[in-house]
Amino acid sequence: MNGVRTDIVSLRMSHCRAQHAAAGAQYHLAVLHYRECLEAAERREDCRAVEFFALKLAECYDAMGLPDKARHFRALACTEGGPLLG
Repeated sequence: MNGVRTDIVSLRMSHCRAQHAAAGAQYHLAVLHYRECLEAAERREDCRAVEFFALKLAECYDAMGLPDKARHFRALACTEGGPLLG
């Protein structure tokens, strides 16, 4: 149980850092933290969180002028609605 709490706290802290960086147009930092969030969501097999963080990454990449990367993360968000691999 402790490990799960720590993971949730870490996820929330990374999300807060990412939001703060994005609000300040520090998109490289925002991407770093949103990727941490995305990886944590994937480890937890939380499809809704994966979709949320993939879309946040897409927004950052759009703001950075990287539409191909943005499309990649939008596509990831769209595929996460289905069943998990396995």
